[in-house]
Amino acid sequence: MDALTPPTTEVSHDTKVALAQRYGAALPPVGPWNDTIASLLSHRSVRSYKPDPVPAGTLETLVAAAQSAATSSNMQWWSAIAVTDPAKKKVLAEIAGSQKHIEECPLFIAWVSDMARNDRISAEQKTEFECMPYLETFLVACIDVALAGQNAVVAAESLGLSTVYIGAMRNDPVRVAELLGLPKNSFVVFGLCVGYATAKGEGEVKPRLPQSVVLHHERYDATRETALRQTYDEEMAAFSKRHELQAATWTQRVLNRLGPIKSMNGRERMRAALTKLGFEVR
Repeated sequence: MDALTPPTTEVSHDTKVALAQRYGAALPPVGPWNDTIASLLSHRSVRSYKPDPVPAGTLETLVAAAQSAATSSNMQWWSAIAVTDPAKKKVLAEIAGSQKHIEECPLFIAWVSDMARNDRISAEQKTEFECMPYLETFLVACIDVALAGQNAVVAAESLGLSTVYIGAMRNDPVRVAELLGLPKNSFVVFGLCVGYATAKGEGEVKPRLPQSVVLHHERYDATRETALRQTYDEEMAAFSKRHELQAATWTQRVLNRLGPIKSMNGRERMRAALTKLGFEVR
């Protein structure tokens, strides 16, 4: 099906399978469907990569897709740094808690919240940017990065490549900035591994919360959340058993991730790190 083919309302076997993989027994109603939606629902994070390089021009294609994402007021608050040097990837893997897939993947992209570009415009035009130091501006810059990165992921997967986001770049944003030579007022929001999955790395689609937990109509309503979450915990327990994951249920994962401060792996010092990198967030 190409881009000119209208979405179909016919419920195919593949559609049912894709929804079942993503939601388990808590299937939402089937709506319009096409190859783009099928690709989105098949997304999975991959943490084992072949050494094969990505085809020539792939990086530029991913950046073109990223630059086609929405950007607030066309401010384009981000930059991307492609890293292929094994020595640099080794350091980044260490910062991320020894995530070996950062070293394995042929292409690692650091996605940068880049407020330095507008610093340079401010100096060049001799105009004080009074809006720069406020939380709203900082949030907009980070949102721009996320939208761009997700466009790149969708593009990569459409080309048969696999990806995984690396939020652990925020474990030590100062060290990452030094390694990548970032200017003041910029930091890596997350990294992205790109490459071809090994058979071990392909894995399966991870179930998500039922839509009835996250989708509200007219007003927020969490009255059925506990029961629905318990059903989802059963789905995740089965998934975890298949993949030998420590946290059997989603609820346990939330407890592990948000309970002890040690689970932040240094990110509890983010405000101090941002200050060191030149950010003033009012």
